[in-house]
Amino acid sequence: MAYLPKLLACLMGGLLGWMGVMAQTYTISGYLRDSTNGETLIGATVALKNTSKGVQSNHYGFYALQVAPGDYTLVFSYLGYQTQEHFLHVDRNLQLSATLWPAQYQAREVVVTSKRKDENVKNTDMGRVELTTAQAQKLPALMGEVDILKSLQLMPGIQSAGEGNAGFYVRGGGSDQNLILLDEAPVYNTGHLFGFFSVFNADAIKSTTLIKGGMPANYGGRLSSVVDITMKDGNNKQFQGEGGIGFIASRLSLQGPIKKNKASFMVSGRRTYIDLLVKPFVAKSSSFYGSGYYFYDLNAKANYTFSDKNRLYLSAYLGRDVFNFVNGQRNFNVHIPWGNTTATLRWNHVYSQRLFSNTSFLYNDYSFSFGASENSYKARLNSAIRDVNGKMDFDYFASFKHHLKFGGNYIYHTFIPSSVTGGQDSTVFNPDNPFKKNAHEVALYVLDDWEISNSLQLNVGLRYSGFQQVGPYKYYIENSIGAKTDSITYNNGQFVKYYGGLEPRLTLRFAWNNRNSIKLAYNRNNQYIHLVSNSGTTLPTDIWVPSTWHVKPQVADQYALGYFLNFDDNTWETSVETYYKYMQNQVEYRQGYTPTIDDPEQDFVFGKGWSYGSEFFIHKIKGRLTGWIGYTLAWTWRLFPDLNDAKKFPAKYDRRHDLSVVGMYELNEHWSFSGVFIFATGNTTTLPEHFFFIENTLVQQTGAINAYRLPAYHRLDLSAIYKPRKHPNRRVQGSWAFSIYNAYSRQNPYFLYFDQSGSPQTDNLKVTAKQVSLFPIIPSVTWNFKF
Repeated sequence: MAYLPKLLACLMGGLLGWMGVMAQTYTISGYLRDSTNGETLIGATVALKNTSKGVQSNHYGFYALQVAPGDYTLVFSYLGYQTQEHFLHVDRNLQLSATLWPAQYQAREVVVTSKRKDENVKNTDMGRVELTTAQAQKLPALMGEVDILKSLQLMPGIQSAGEGNAGFYVRGGGSDQNLILLDEAPVYNTGHLFGFFSVFNADAIKSTTLIKGGMPANYGGRLSSVVDITMKDGNNKQFQGEGGIGFIASRLSLQGPIKKNKASFMVSGRRTYIDLLVKPFVAKSSSFYGSGYYFYDLNAKANYTFSDKNRLYLSAYLGRDVFNFVNGQRNFNVHIPWGNTTATLRWNHVYSQRLFSNTSFLYNDYSFSFGASENSYKARLNSAIRDVNGKMDFDYFASFKHHLKFGGNYIYHTFIPSSVTGGQDSTVFNPDNPFKKNAHEVALYVLDDWEISNSLQLNVGLRYSGFQQVGPYKYYIENSIGAKTDSITYNNGQFVKYYGGLEPRLTLRFAWNNRNSIKLAYNRNNQYIHLVSNSGTTLPTDIWVPSTWHVKPQVADQYALGYFLNFDDNTWETSVETYYKYMQNQVEYRQGYTPTIDDPEQDFVFGKGWSYGSEFFIHKIKGRLTGWIGYTLAWTWRLFPDLNDAKKFPAKYDRRHDLSVVGMYELNEHWSFSGVFIFATGNTTTLPEHFFFIENTLVQQTGAINAYRLPAYHRLDLSAIYKPRKHPNRRVQGSWAFSIYNAYSRQNPYFLYFDQSGSPQTDNLKVTAKQVSLFPIIPSVTWNFKF
């Protein structure tokens, strides 16, 4: 309590300082855009020449800064773009928007990042990864498909879910603990082809940011990380297109002005064609004629600038996987479609020179369906999660030293964990599904990015989140041995259970010069929805469930400490971060669980988890040769009273060592090369320890959970990009991307199974463990084009 008066005095001093600044200064504000296409520039720097004072444009390219009356030279800069200087005489509030031209770098000075120099040292971000589409397109890709999420897995602290998989784990958290946003709309399943490709078409993506350390208070609802993906707005200067024809898929993107300099659109589509290529080679007389698999994506976006103070955005995404299996001989058919739908309507409004707001209305839907029929029998299983979301976010540029953000959001959730229907002949099985659940989720937040001095900067925030489950719902009362003795029924819309709590966020940066800094971060996060899985990867059959009377929300506290160093004129960025994360109310299926049509929450068990480790990062950002080395040393544990004899066990994503080496070399204006080497400790797994017979049936008895490790994982990928000489008279400019996945054909383990040979009757039964590997060496060629 002795510190409370000091804290209040400090806050009052800050408020009086803001009032004094506001009384003595004027505000310069505006937008920063790319001159070639009108796209807003996120994180561009606006500075006063010959001073250390500056700000960055926000997520929509808007900036504001305060100066005393006088003459100034304003400098706009964004790496990869030509710097602009504007002389201003300030005697009133001014509005100044600027368009920056891309810089024409020589081959010896290729820049592969779009952030300002020394940003990683000077800002308060921890565990922040920014990835451009141009960067991802230079890296080798599985079957030629550029994948944003797989590129993120090459950073320290971010682990892949398995061989070729787009799912990922961050600092010991599960795949459901990552908040994936596409134009602010959550995406609940990020995988195509059962997780081997992500749902994000790189041609439609403008920017990708992942935060795994000091998560700011404006993000919430997940424990481990946030991946904020922004789609391209569309070229408002001229019509253009791009696309590619690849190994398994083709894509096409179109964008252009609806009204020049005021409104634009972007539409991008991608589809696989394995089913179309295979179909001519399957005879109609074959019992499997009609079987096949394909996926497709469609991204669309439009925006309209009404004035310097108002801009409207409308964006949408639709993605589907469709798997069909047909056995004509048995008249057996299986149809499995699944996918995501999102829609975002956003309104940007400038209330004053200092106050910017974004109001969003969001819709997202993820659904999975399994349908099967044999002769006259039909059955279908459906699961889904659907959200309707409204949110408001404000940016207030109080002064050079204070950038405030505040806002809130409301989500109405609808969960369908499982819904089974079926029938045979005139008999129909269509139960009134009691497992559908509904809930309200709300959050309010405020944060201040406060530059206390030239050396000390603080990002401090507070978030309050709440979750209210509503009926219909039936809660079962159990006795001491788990038998149901009674139940409580809640009607439609009736309040069932409320959870809520404060989530403090704090990051402190101390920089004693422009090359060195130390950062300290603490985060508390609440997560009210859960993905419960029987597998180690994110499959479409996994189900999302809410917090209920029976299922409590997950809670995590994370502590992180980092040292950041740049040298050689910011050519090299290096960092070391260490972290500890403690997680409560983790959810797993009970031991020996098999899927049924009952409410799955009755088969959940609950426990805790913790993870800790260190991450090392070396990044070269200038010159012909660029790239990075990322290494993670980590431990991840779980402890459940009802699992593994109440003893701790390593999580399925526990990985002691994780190394990524990435290199990109610009030979000349026509050829560029890249390579990726990955080494990782093998995944944990649970294997049988004993085999015995019960009535002539071989039965296996498993050992401790995740007590065994698969062999180490390592792989080398290579790629080359060839850009022919541009012909000024040709409207279409093409390039070739050559890629080799798993160059030395390493047989990495995907899973193990046990094979039987011989017979117990002849006393020569033999049980052998065998390894399944997915991908040998896979070369691919993709032709990309622009017009």
